[in-house]
Amino acid sequence: MREDDLLTRVQRDAAIACALAAAIALVAGGWRAALAVLGGGLLTGLSFLSLRGALDQAPRARRRIGFVVLRIAGRYALLGFLAYVMIARLRLPPLGLIAGASSVPAAAMIQAVRFMLKKKTTLSR
Repeated sequence: MREDDLLTRVQRDAAIACALAAAIALVAGGWRAALAVLGGGLLTGLSFLSLRGALDQAPRARRRIGFVVLRIAGRYALLGFLAYVMIARLRLPPLGLIAGASSVPAAAMIQAVRFMLKKKTTLSR
């Protein structure tokens, strides 16, 4: 299994988990709750893509490591600003943002369980 495949599956599962959480929030709490979940998913998705891009650039950018660190810090400052706008200005529920932001960890957990189940079935044969 290649790392690219794993990251792609985590990314896909995170989008599915966020969409499911938004659907549940829409039914349980209304459109603002669903919008908050999607906003949290957007924030964590941007963070995931930022880290993935930084990891892809790391081997090529050994001499420019300061620039790469500065870019990552800038991206996280932007994510913090977007979170502020969503909570303070748009008045989205913070719990919805947290639910959306937990989509990537949920996707990583799903992949870990799949890996353990696959390894268990391989060992039992």
